[in-house]
Amino acid sequence: MTTPDCPVPSVLQPGLRLQSAADGGTAPAFRSLVFVSIPAPDYADVIVLPVPAGCPADPRLWAEAVFSARSAPAWIRLLMGLRQAVVGVIGIHRATTAAFAVAEVLGEEALINTDDTHLDFRCGVAFDAGARLLRVTTAVRLKGWRGRLYFAPVRVLHPLVVHAMMAGAIRRLSRSAA
Repeated sequence: MTTPDCPVPSVLQPGLRLQSAADGGTAPAFRSLVFVSIPAPDYADVIVLPVPAGCPADPRLWAEAVFSARSAPAWIRLLMGLRQAVVGVIGIHRATTAAFAVAEVLGEEALINTDDTHLDFRCGVAFDAGARLLRVTTAVRLKGWRGRLYFAPVRVLHPLVVHAMMAGAIRRLSRSAA
């Protein structure tokens, strides 16, 4: 929905800056590749964590580290194993590691995208070297009852899981940078 005070473009594109006539075009801008192909997600979140000085700045490296099993605590590996065991019951395919492969890197953001029968998933992993901030942006488009049923518990746990995986990647890459 668009209001005079809050214009919203139909598609957010990399480099697009949201501007309001009321503020003379000085509104803060938020961009992520995830919103190019899913401009109106059923679910979206953004998690940002500070990163110690000296860590690498390559967004592909950060994306690979965040989604590495080595960055995931045991409780997340257990949840992923449970997911793999249960999804077949409702007719959803088991995920492979390819589901989290980097599809492209543009500037400071690496994009992971996966489309399946129950949902479309986009994840942008960005590293702001100047501010030393790691940002993970997720956008999901649900498809049918299977997608809604599958995503009900994921919706609750997703921010906790992403935060823990990011923290694990930061610890891992901080140690390798030292």
